[in-house]
Amino acid sequence: MMKRAAIAGKREAVLVDRPIPKPEGNEVLIKVHIAPMCTEYKMFLDGQPADALGHEAVGEVVETAQDGPFKPGDRVVAMPLTGCGTCELCLSGDYIHCLDNPMKDATMSQYVVKPAVCVRKIPDDIPYERAALACCGLGASYGAIRKLGVSAYDTLLVTGLGPVGLGAVINAKFCGARVIGVEMNPYRVELARKLGIDAVIDPRDPDAVQQIRALTGGVGPDCAIDCSGIPAAHRLCIDAVRRKGKVAFVGECHAETPIVVSRDMIRKGIHLIGSWHYNLNDYPDLMKVIRHSPLIDHFVTHVFPMSRIQEALEVSASQQCAKILLKPWE
Repeated sequence: MMKRAAIAGKREAVLVDRPIPKPEGNEVLIKVHIAPMCTEYKMFLDGQPADALGHEAVGEVVETAQDGPFKPGDRVVAMPLTGCGTCELCLSGDYIHCLDNPMKDATMSQYVVKPAVCVRKIPDDIPYERAALACCGLGASYGAIRKLGVSAYDTLLVTGLGPVGLGAVINAKFCGARVIGVEMNPYRVELARKLGIDAVIDPRDPDAVQQIRALTGGVGPDCAIDCSGIPAAHRLCIDAVRRKGKVAFVGECHAETPIVVSRDMIRKGIHLIGSWHYNLNDYPDLMKVIRHSPLIDHFVTHVFPMSRIQEALEVSASQQCAKILLKPWE
């Protein structure tokens, strides 16, 4: 048996015993050393019972179902969710868009089974704590920045400076870009400043778009990434970005965002891009950010043993944090 984090009720988290899963086919069994926390606090606040929390992990391969690229003892990153491993999307590195993705995961656990297609080896010189940022911490915004083609010549607008948005600041600064953020949480504004953000705009200000344009000579940022998942932020990105600019949407949102095709896309000529994860062929380049960025040390603000899952989720829900790491064996 193994320990797994679970939601027992509204603002109530516990550990439960579950059977250790067995790998099948192209799967590997991973002993989880670190499970980064992401949006699980929403389930915590909602209170719907659940025992499949988490979608990020780093750890050690302990068993394989068949011969393949991994062997027991390999240190690995287990990417979010899953894929079939054989379709064109999986083979090209975009496994996250695989049609055979059941949208299930449970990495806040002592063991997890993953298909080999979404597992990558950790370079020997990178510790687990840093490698854990290769999933949602830095990976989500890294994929968007690659799609946008952000460079040192660009100004990037980032709406929502939660953990994913702060990761976008780190990635953009590694590219040498100028970064304007939109955020009203004082804790996260201050942390963004430590990460070297060039300016932060309060989204509650009715002149926010004008302020952003004023910072860019009246033209607007070259590109934007929304990490908030809020329709008002979507509109802010679309309205603020320059003509022929690009906007990538990273934050999950199930509400409607009004878009007028002629005004917003045809006449302005902007590109709207959905970006869920990153192509795994870019994994070695993301590891360069993790290895060399001096900003990484400010990004992880809390580390909890999984035995303190209640406290960890309370801190996550408070939003007085950036990336939180969970250690399942403590």
